[in-house]
Amino acid sequence: MSDAREVLSWERFGTASRELAEMVAADGYEPDIILSIARGGLFVAGALGYALDVKNLHLANVEFYTGVNERLPVPILLPPVPNVVDLSGSNVLVADDVADTGATLKLVRDFCAGHVADVRCAVVYEKPQSTVSCEYVWKRTDRWINFPWSTQPPVVRRAAGAVGQ
Repeated sequence: MSDAREVLSWERFGTASRELAEMVAADGYEPDIILSIARGGLFVAGALGYALDVKNLHLANVEFYTGVNERLPVPILLPPVPNVVDLSGSNVLVADDVADTGATLKLVRDFCAGHVADVRCAVVYEKPQSTVSCEYVWKRTDRWINFPWSTQPPVVRRAAGAVGQ
């Protein structure tokens, strides 16, 4: 991995999310539900929801990264876990900010498998080492990415052991 960083500004994110939505639309895919992988995928899912006129947004809380290039051995789906009944028979677009290792996307995609009509993934960035090849990718990079929502430190630090910490 390069020491140089990919920097995504809010303005570029607006362009990226719009172009990502245009890829989905041009492909003819019509998601019934956009399933966001929290936390970075929340921004992507919201932007895609508006651009694709999808109001049915769901959330999957997944913990994997603990710092820059630091992660748990495997991603963990945290409560509240989406109810598969709510996803049943739907076309689901899984939205995240980056497909790095692909482990998080694989966990969520596999969670949906067998319950939904079709599941596809949309990410702003995909890295070459990702084990998941996303159907919709704005840009491919091997760099660490500075996202506008995660470059600043938290305003308040939560106590160690808090859910999601």
